[in-house]
Amino acid sequence: MVRVKICGLTRRQDIIDAVKAGADALGFVFSDRSKRVIGAGEAEKLVREVPAFVSRVGLFMDQEAAIIRDVLERVPLSLLQFHGREAPDFCRQFGLPYVKALSIGDERVLNRAERDYADAAGLLLDSHAPGGPGGTGEVFDWSEIPDIRLPLVLAGGLTPENVGQAVRRVKPWAVDVSSGVEEAPGLKSAAKMQAFISEAKREY
Repeated sequence: MVRVKICGLTRRQDIIDAVKAGADALGFVFSDRSKRVIGAGEAEKLVREVPAFVSRVGLFMDQEAAIIRDVLERVPLSLLQFHGREAPDFCRQFGLPYVKALSIGDERVLNRAERDYADAAGLLLDSHAPGGPGGTGEVFDWSEIPDIRLPLVLAGGLTPENVGQAVRRVKPWAVDVSSGVEEAPGLKSAAKMQAFISEAKREY
């Protein structure tokens, strides 16, 4: 069954609602290039609401290693997600599993990334521009996805209305959603999260 990550969380109630709906992972954005950015102090309080066996994911974009370490000293994250131009050695230096996000478009880039980031816990494919923050709400052509061996995380314009089709066509390891379950940037809808997760995990 596909795993579901709800990203860009900023409110305690949204975390409670996401967990209740069956989310497998919750994402916290630490890059100020995103509308959903939160600070380490705020995230430290929010992650207290995350129960056992739900992953706590920190999203970073081209930030200095010292900044990431400062976050990790305060926030008990279980996985790192890099959306910038981070090199493989940079991603693996923090002693945590990581996912590397890539913008879809050039199969050669994706094939090279699979080789370079061979120790990644997965590759996330999104519709954002290279080095962009994601959360654009734009869908890309799923037929452009090449065969890759690493676990595939599908993002980019997913909603309760299209995630079922995406799961059937792409058969990803996981799906990642942010804007598709929001009322406004960073403010999630309990009803949309419930509908999204139900559709993603539906047995067809």
